Amino acid sequence: MTAQAARARSATTRQTSCKGNLEMKIEQAIAAFQQFCGPDLTATLARVESAVSGTTSESLASALESFAASKNALSGAIQIKQIVGQLNVVIHALGILLCLPKILESGEIVLNVSLGAGNTGRKFDLETNLRVAEFKFIQWQGGAESIRQNSLFKDFFFLAEYKPQKLKELYVMGTEHPLKFLTGRRALTSVLSKDVNLQQLFQSEFGDQYKTVGDYFRFRREAVAIRDVSAWVTGLA
Repeated sequence: MTAQAARARSATTRQTSCKGNLEMKIEQAIAAFQQFCGPDLTATLARVESAVSGTTSESLASALESFAASKNALSGAIQIKQIVGQLNVVIHALGILLCLPKILESGEIVLNVSLGAGNTGRKFDLETNLRVAEFKFIQWQGGAESIRQNSLFKDFFFLAEYKPQKLKELYVMGTEHPLKFLTGRRALTSVLSKDVNLQQLFQSEFGDQYKTVGDYFRFRREAVAIRDVSAWVTGLA
């Protein structure tokens, strides 16, 4: 075996070993977490509260042990939280990838795709030789959702004001709530107040010409096609 082949084999072995250790850690984390939580976390915590009441420093250790309240359980919960913290990014990435075969026309070429959090330096989630697009895999509740509304308006604005002559699309999970917001009377000052850069861009272009989201949307309505992707990502819907 050559030295180069030996190094390659060693690297592969290390990667396999690391992967195995990571999987084992995740399995251990979930097991420790579940052991503490039990089938019903609320009921478990109630039992722990009752058991801990009246204990002393001498008897507390055995009480904690009986409920699997261990450092392993805490470490497991922290590891799971770190994994869960990446779920929104994974959902966004997979959502876009699963939508692409439904969107692209024959011969259409993907120029850029942004799968991570934000646009990672790219203007849009998707740019092809024919179109630019943004994706919002949001489960709208229909209540006061100002942060989601602000994000939706920002995407609509940048698509609408994009100068190159391409098809501009905003893909959402159901159009009822997004359109209700975009055609509504929420003040633009409210929508723009949390994003200084967007506020400056909008005002430099339009000043105080538009007072509400609906005013601006009616002006640019034909510029952006709002499309429902819920049928394409049924797991999210």
